[in-house]
Amino acid sequence: MPVSSPSDSPFALSSEDLARLEAISEALLDPSPRRIGRLDQWGLADTYEMYAEIAGYQEVSIAMADGTLIDAALSVPRNLAPGQTCPAIVMPAPLIGIGRKAYLGMFPRWALGGYVVLAYSQRGLADSGGEIQVAGPQDVADGGEIINWLVGQDSVDPERIGFFGSSYGAGTSLLVAAKDRRVKAVAGTSAWGDLFASLYENGTRHLKAFEALVQLFGEERCSKEFRGVIEKIRNNTIDDEVREFARARSPKHQLAAFNDARTPILLTTAWHETIFSVPAVVDLFTQLQGPKSLLVQVGDHGNSELPGLFGFISKPTEMAYRWVDHHLGGSAGDGREPRFGIRSEYMHNLLSDLSHPDWAAYALPGQRFHLSGAAAGESDGQLTRDQPQPGWTRSVKATGRGTDVVVAPKLVQTGLAERLGMPHVYKTAEIDRDLAATWTTAPLEQPMRVQGDLELRVTVKPRAMDATIVAYLLDRDPATGKAAIITNAPYTLTNQQAGQATTVTFSLQPAHYVLARGRQLQLVIDTHDQFFADANSTPTTIEFSSPQGAESYLDIPLAPVD
Repeated sequence: MPVSSPSDSPFALSSEDLARLEAISEALLDPSPRRIGRLDQWGLADTYEMYAEIAGYQEVSIAMADGTLIDAALSVPRNLAPGQTCPAIVMPAPLIGIGRKAYLGMFPRWALGGYVVLAYSQRGLADSGGEIQVAGPQDVADGGEIINWLVGQDSVDPERIGFFGSSYGAGTSLLVAAKDRRVKAVAGTSAWGDLFASLYENGTRHLKAFEALVQLFGEERCSKEFRGVIEKIRNNTIDDEVREFARARSPKHQLAAFNDARTPILLTTAWHETIFSVPAVVDLFTQLQGPKSLLVQVGDHGNSELPGLFGFISKPTEMAYRWVDHHLGGSAGDGREPRFGIRSEYMHNLLSDLSHPDWAAYALPGQRFHLSGAAAGESDGQLTRDQPQPGWTRSVKATGRGTDVVVAPKLVQTGLAERLGMPHVYKTAEIDRDLAATWTTAPLEQPMRVQGDLELRVTVKPRAMDATIVAYLLDRDPATGKAAIITNAPYTLTNQQAGQATTVTFSLQPAHYVLARGRQLQLVIDTHDQFFADANSTPTTIEFSSPQGAESYLDIPLAPVD
């Protein structure tokens, strides 16, 4: 695997980021004035000079039972009294070509907090040997051996071991903790709950995200088992082998272990996460019975914690320091108690910060909007609050191309721009009504918030046996016709009788969004999005309808802004 991510990867670090991490690595290995002085260009010289005074750093290779060497870095506080032991934090790497080096910016904070720190690259990643297993049973076994090695160090308190990880490292951390009760606390940022739900939503493959991850793994370093699963997913062979591969790698299926041990778990995700399923993370959080916390922020995968990984301030890493301190007795955080329950930002506002004890208290009740037929001379239907609207039909063409409305023009990067206050703008007048059906509310009479779970019901009649539809909910400005995306979901029907109408009911991704007075909610349903695999035969026609007794609706958790 290359030292850095491919330049066209949505996860690629800038040359400046890589140069800074390389300079930090050199200064840690050789804390001479010359090496540390190089960090002054980033304002980090004082930080790593102080680190060198309080902790020792070394790079080590840890041999697994099968002889595989795992690349790791160890930090141990200096000047410990005889017999003195410290809490320890273990950090499996995120999925990035530099592996464990992604965490170098966090070492000073952990060291100042009195922790022994061990960061490592999972097998097959970066400079570690072996083949990539995707947080499988072998990686979990490796995690246990890493702990064995760590507790063999005189300075480690075996009763105070925690795991922190981002993305791939979050999944690894959770799965190791489920199998090894020596792990007393976990903080996982950009975590996943159910790998299958992340790959396959409502019968639809998340193909673009999947291929981006495969590119990042590097197929040549993947295990034979994983390479077989890659080909099956590409070929839409979603069989028991694929399901079992995902099940074994899903923290959701380790709930009994988490709850029996009452493992303290902190999870973070993003509203417009395009890699891992947000509902699955919420579901995992909801079913945990031990101490737990969930942070959901503006943006996409990895956007929020990245500054914290580099040693700056980010909400996910600050929460992680407090979380681990609270449960292991260190002092890496700011001394405040961690927050339990749910902490949330609403979209496009980084300064928003709401807390609720659980998802039931957080989610607003759904308000039902009925999908109506288009009025005479109009192409768009209405979303109305009054009565069900039966009896209409609306046809769209499936041509293998979609409208300009998509989940995200770019994985990760679109969410990052959104996080910086620049959401992608859709021009709703330019939506091709031959390719998509739209329904719109009247302008809102007061500011409103969308907060929680959404559900769509619509009757679909494809002219072929298989069909894919994609639903989007937009925040539209009627004065300009411009809109931003609130949420989305795909749905794929398979093995249907051609021409047979089927009523489908499915959830859209949960959302937390504030709409200004005068804005409109707009539902768009089309047949293609580059983000998802497309099951439609093309060209063909798909008909939407609202039969009596199964009228179409969209439930939106909507309430006035307080």
